[in-house]
Amino acid sequence: MTKDELMKRAIQLSIENVENGGGPFGAVIAKDGEIIAEGVNRVTSSCDPTAHAEVSAIRMACSKLGTFDLSGYEIFTSCEPCPMCLGAIYWAHLDRMYYGNTKTDAKNIGFDDSFIYDELELKPQDRKLPSEILLHREALKAFQAWTDKTDKIEY
Repeated sequence: MTKDELMKRAIQLSIENVENGGGPFGAVIAKDGEIIAEGVNRVTSSCDPTAHAEVSAIRMACSKLGTFDLSGYEIFTSCEPCPMCLGAIYWAHLDRMYYGNTKTDAKNIGFDDSFIYDELELKPQDRKLPSEILLHREALKAFQAWTDKTDKIEY
C-alpha cells in the first residue's frame, strides 16, 4: 500500500469508530506498505484512559511481533498525537509518523491537550496536579539494582 492508502485506512478506522460509539481516532502501523497493526480510540468502551488509537496500535504491533522495539516501522494516525501517544511513539522507536488532522483541529472539537503541554513546561511544584517526592532513598534502591545488573535488557 502507498502512504496515502495507509493514511486513508487510518482515517477510515477513525470514521468507523465514531459510528461504533468511540472517539474519532484511528491508527495504522506498517512496514514496506504492509499493515502490521491497527488501533482505534477505545477510551470509553474499555474504561481505559490510555486506550488511544496510537497506543492500541503500538500494543497490537508489539504483541504480534514479540518485541518492544518497532524500529523499521511507521505509524499513520488520523490526528496529530496527544502527549501520551507521542511519548509512546518515541518509546516504541517508530521510524516515521504521518498524521491527518492537527492538534488544533482536535482542540476545535473538544479534544484539547494544550493544558498538558503547558503543564510539562512548569516545575512540578507549580503544576495543577499536586505532587511531592516521597521515600527517595528507598526508591533509589531499584535504580541501583538496575545499574548493577549485568544481564539487563536495555530499552
